[in-house]
Amino acid sequence: MTGSEVLDYAREAIWLMLAMAAPVMIIGLAVGVIVALFQALTQIQEMTLVFVPKIIAIFIALLIFLPLMGALLGGFMIAITDRIAMP
Repeated sequence: MTGSEVLDYAREAIWLMLAMAAPVMIIGLAVGVIVALFQALTQIQEMTLVFVPKIIAIFIALLIFLPLMGALLGGFMIAITDRIAMP
């Protein structure tokens, strides 16, 4: 295995990590902005009000996107093992 192949694997792994984390992080960000806007409009300054909706939204997003994440990771693993198995 050459150095360029190792860099290709690393680049693919980074893109895979971003593709797996992006949907959940974007949903967490959107819920955080909505809750912050709600707090600013109503002047409710409760600290736990930010965390509970984010935790629930991220948990639901993980349930929804877990099959996609598994398929992406499984495909990446199959691609790596196929490249390793080839002499």
